[in-house]
Amino acid sequence: MKKNMGSADRIIRIIVAAVFAALYFTGTVTGTVGIILLVLGAVFLATAFISFCPLYLPFGISTCPKK
Repeated sequence: MKKNMGSADRIIRIIVAAVFAALYFTGTVTGTVGIILLVLGAVFLATAFISFCPLYLPFGISTCPKK
């Protein structure tokens, strides 16, 4: 897997994942929507840590700086 995610993209994903987790664990969002947000947050964290987003591949998107 070639990295296709830059630093800004990774930071934004981590922040969004933290917000989703906070909304779920404080009880602001519950039920099915809460679980969906929690799973989406986990996916955001995983993709941020490996610097690879599979959804970018079909569209040829890369937020990494050019070498």
